[in-house]
Amino acid sequence: MRRFPVIVALLLASSAAIAAPTNSGIDIAGLDTATRPGDDFEQFANGGWRAKAEIPADRSSTSVGYDVFKVAEARTAALIANAAAENPAPGTAKRRIADYYTAFTDTAGIEARGLAPLAPALAEVAALKNKTELARLLGTSLRADTDVLNATDLATENLFGLFVTQGLTRPDTTMPYLIQGGLGLPDRDYYLSKAPEMAQIRTAYQAYIAKQLGLAGISEPEARAARIMALETRMAQAHASIVDTFDPYKVALWSRADFATKAPGLDWQAFWAAAELPNQAEFHAWQPAAVTGLAALVGREPLQTWQDWLTFHRINTATSVLPKAFDDAAFAFYGTTLNGTPAQRTRDKRGIAAVNAALGDAVGQAYVAQHFPPSSRAQIEVMVKNILAAFDKRVAGLDWMAPATKAEARRKIATMKVGVGYGDSWRDDSKLEIRPDDPIGNQQRVSLHQYRHQLGKIGRPVDRSEWWMTPQTVNAVNLPLQNALNFPAAYLEPPHFDPKADSAANYGAIGAVIGHEISHSFDSLGAEFDADGRLRNWWTDADKARFNAAADALIKQYDGYEALPGLFVNGRQTLGENIADVAGLTAAFEAWQASLGGKPAPIIDGKTGEQRFFLSFAQNWRAKQRDKALRSQVATDGHAPARYRAQTVRNVDGWYDAFGVKPGDKLALPPEKRVKVW
Repeated sequence: MRRFPVIVALLLASSAAIAAPTNSGIDIAGLDTATRPGDDFEQFANGGWRAKAEIPADRSSTSVGYDVFKVAEARTAALIANAAAENPAPGTAKRRIADYYTAFTDTAGIEARGLAPLAPALAEVAALKNKTELARLLGTSLRADTDVLNATDLATENLFGLFVTQGLTRPDTTMPYLIQGGLGLPDRDYYLSKAPEMAQIRTAYQAYIAKQLGLAGISEPEARAARIMALETRMAQAHASIVDTFDPYKVALWSRADFATKAPGLDWQAFWAAAELPNQAEFHAWQPAAVTGLAALVGREPLQTWQDWLTFHRINTATSVLPKAFDDAAFAFYGTTLNGTPAQRTRDKRGIAAVNAALGDAVGQAYVAQHFPPSSRAQIEVMVKNILAAFDKRVAGLDWMAPATKAEARRKIATMKVGVGYGDSWRDDSKLEIRPDDPIGNQQRVSLHQYRHQLGKIGRPVDRSEWWMTPQTVNAVNLPLQNALNFPAAYLEPPHFDPKADSAANYGAIGAVIGHEISHSFDSLGAEFDADGRLRNWWTDADKARFNAAADALIKQYDGYEALPGLFVNGRQTLGENIADVAGLTAAFEAWQASLGGKPAPIIDGKTGEQRFFLSFAQNWRAKQRDKALRSQVATDGHAPARYRAQTVRNVDGWYDAFGVKPGDKLALPPEKRVKVW
């Protein structure tokens, strides 16, 4: 990552040098010109595309992001193939890449070995004699997650997950955070909701548990499945909601001794020793009530029930490298029942994803060497500087914010670390053993290796330039504790970013994404952290009240969007992302205007620069999604569905002028109702 000063004059001069357009960057054929922009801008921008788009059988949706992902996937496939073709020496990164892929895609070998590679793990569960031994096994299986706000990403065999980063109130101290885990369904609401669709999923999940246990030759699979489902339902009752999980003030700082008194039921001494944290003095409990509730279940529920649960999840986390019957059953439930996806992805493509997950830095280092030229990095860095400058200018001009609050906000902008393409260092996997005939062992060793990498950071100086994504990841992220952003190389591809496209389109697409990630530092969560990543209230009461009023207006706006009949977007659950969309789009628009240096934007493909900017933004969010996947997203995701993110334009004054939007149009808001958080 790099630190960029905010020097407006220099930024504008730099951007002018790259602004000459060669194409509009807009998919004109994708428009639906029969729809008025002011009535449904997303449909106007994307209706023509959506009418012809088909969701691949092995996907729950298709989108611009999927188009970019396919490019990254094809490049990664070539890197893996080249690594294998070179027959690299043992112990090298290329050898590990080739061997991991070979093991994952060797379906004949997987069938021949059957459950034998998993037998030691299952025997370990069956041999448990008491709750102390259970605590040790739970500690041994503790693993680290890379996103504290997405606890459901944890391996479901873990009762808890670990996240390692700087302390909430001690930005110079690297600390462990304990996170709720243990559920096989995506979120607590899948267990607790009274909606008929959720009840059907619960029935299917219990049947799936029984099927996997039966395939493994476990006796009484239906009875065990019923016990597991009952246990996970009690876990879900203990879990914090998504909204509460996004509230950092609910996080507790616990001493080692606190766990025994505040969360009795689990032998914490045995747990922490097995988790390789025998001497750690303090922890953050991200969802403290959940930690208390889950520990109580360990003490209260019969040992046999925990053995059933562990047995199932040992199998469930390994289905991709178990014989076909297990793999097919897992996809039938998680792919088709949960997300409506008809067909499993081919083994080779799943192998690419598996290598990326296991050896992401090794693949990423080769990826950027071939596919991310310095010129692209430099062009994006200029856009970042421009958008930071626009954001700073907006903050400086706020008439409602007290000088002290404003100064802290501007300090946060000035010290933000923005990483473009890739990080400054690569992870060392040289001690990781990967074998071409041991896919389950590879999976287990990688999991432990990554966990120990995270443990190794505890007590060491905080690395504010640390990357949390690999370069070949099609995504971007804001890290509020580090006051940092990551924009991986694979994301910076057309149509997100096209170095040959008109600047209006680039600012509308990748520029709005950059603005979005910058704005996360000032959303409902990010605004709680100062420039050093310390959790503290740096607002006056009046400033906070003004901010909350704008947030409440945005919540109400998104609560009104009906994703499916009777299913509405949760404006509070998606608030942070919605704030970032509004503020980011506004900052990107103003940065683009400033980059013109006072010159008018050309008309290209019959569209003004302002029209191209907003169309590019909306087309960057075009997507087509299966109903089950959409329902799952509304229930569990902090992001609003893409269709409603595109409608963010209704809060930006420039959009009204660009498309002649008038009062009475369905999306039109009077000026005083347009949400302007920043």
